[in-house]
Amino acid sequence: MKGQTRLLYLFLALPMLYVVALIGFPIIYNLLMSFQSVTIANLARLARPFVGFENYATAFADPAFRVAFFNSIIFVLANVIGQVGIGLLVALFFAQNFAGSQFLRGLMLSTWLIPALVTGALWKWMFASEYGVVNFILATLGLIGAPIYWLSDPAVALTAVTIANIWHGMPFAMLLIAAALTSIPQEQYEAAMIDGAGPVARFRFITVPAITPTLLAVACLVTIYSMRAFDLILAMTQGGPINASTILPLLSYQLSFDQFRFGVGAAVGTFAFVIVFGVALIYVRTLNKEAAA
Repeated sequence: MKGQTRLLYLFLALPMLYVVALIGFPIIYNLLMSFQSVTIANLARLARPFVGFENYATAFADPAFRVAFFNSIIFVLANVIGQVGIGLLVALFFAQNFAGSQFLRGLMLSTWLIPALVTGALWKWMFASEYGVVNFILATLGLIGAPIYWLSDPAVALTAVTIANIWHGMPFAMLLIAAALTSIPQEQYEAAMIDGAGPVARFRFITVPAITPTLLAVACLVTIYSMRAFDLILAMTQGGPINASTILPLLSYQLSFDQFRFGVGAAVGTFAFVIVFGVALIYVRTLNKEAAA
């Protein structure tokens, strides 16, 4: 028993050491930097001048921060609506029994497995103004008379990266929702059909109440992943033009590694982390309520 206890402690210590070293330390280090005056000269030292909330005040007063914060809200809301909404529709489609449904579901899930950087590069080519597939399809359908400059027009750049991110993340939402749909007893649908309930009534009074906790959990996950979006936007627009597609994580990177304002960049990163952490708490509470039910 003593040997098994020691082995158990060892197995618990290894993941805890991983979490502390690769997750906990960077978070604490970034939080510490946000209260310090950090330059290239003192970047390698932990003892740096303490400036309090000066970095946060500087970040909040920067017009680029306000633009990035507003873009983040739009980007997250659009992704939650798009990924959860489309994911629900696709999950309902694949819930039907037809030949090849499992294969098509797996094929769609493979798009989520593609690295976001690769996805961004693919959509950058598709959104190209002169030879892109998107403009070609729209022009063929007669929906546009001139090319849309998706990645260089400030009015549509955020829309372009949002579409690409929804395409990339939707299969994950679809998979979770599809798993929730399979847990609904078929007897409920059969009883409702006997009582004369149509497809809309069955969806409203059986499907929606049964998967509501899952939809809330998926919405929280999509919010967290969208707030962490970085590489896809970097590959497509690099936050441009004129910060039109910049969100908080990308702004933190730009401040730190393009402008070498490490303290201000850390403050922006910490602010984004607080938002993600708050949503993560809501997600955990949603899971606890679902488990209790």
